[in-house]
Amino acid sequence: MTAPVLQKLDGGVLEITLNRPDRLNSFNDEMHAAMAAALDVAECDDACRAVLLTGAGRGFCAGQDLDARNPEKMSGPPDLGETLTRFYNPMIRRIRSLGKPVVCAVNGVAAGAGANLALACDIVLVAKGAKFIQSFVRVGLIPDAGGSWMLPRLIGEARAKAIAMTAEPVSAEKAEAWGMIWRAVEDADLLDDARALSARLAAGPTAGLGQMKNLIQHAAGQDLDTHLDMEAEYQREAGRSADYAEGVRAFLEKREPNFGGGA
Repeated sequence: MTAPVLQKLDGGVLEITLNRPDRLNSFNDEMHAAMAAALDVAECDDACRAVLLTGAGRGFCAGQDLDARNPEKMSGPPDLGETLTRFYNPMIRRIRSLGKPVVCAVNGVAAGAGANLALACDIVLVAKGAKFIQSFVRVGLIPDAGGSWMLPRLIGEARAKAIAMTAEPVSAEKAEAWGMIWRAVEDADLLDDARALSARLAAGPTAGLGQMKNLIQHAAGQDLDTHLDMEAEYQREAGRSADYAEGVRAFLEKREPNFGGGA
């Protein structure tokens, strides 16, 4: 049986590929378990210093496999809240809290929870032929997997409401113009660009990048005074690191730094 999620660790980058292309990489329980195992590697293996997430085939991820949650095939209505609590919410929390940068290469359609999985990542590159669809309204649901939280922060309340309520597709170039993603790239260049970016991040000061990620994610939810104190504490830790010493040494020696990635 083909693995629903592929993982390959090379050069400090853990490349995770959603691998149910015949179902547009939509999630079932087996795929969630495989994704959780991949995230275990990302969290626990010190050789992993950056993560690259992408999809196999012509789509990135169509969200939940609705055949697995079809009321007509069940004895009663499904508990979709339990599905979120058990699977999607832990996955989104792990990506957001991972102390390493997560790059997402959206190679095709990203719909429903698949769109919001992409948006949970730190830097999102999107093939120009791809699009985002908040497809929940088409089946009578609300945006989940963090979508109703992330969208207004990324693109504002007006746009977030409009694309959620209409399920109107958002092209890669429009997503870039709105600030929903980092960059739209030519389809043929997507993986090469994403791998080059991931390798660059993997060679960086990993602990510092994790601190940077955490600071930026906290910024919208706390006042300036609290945030300044948080910055000072994180900078105190960063200043004591071997990576800071190496960065200063490399700067004075006019060479590229060789970061070890540790705290």
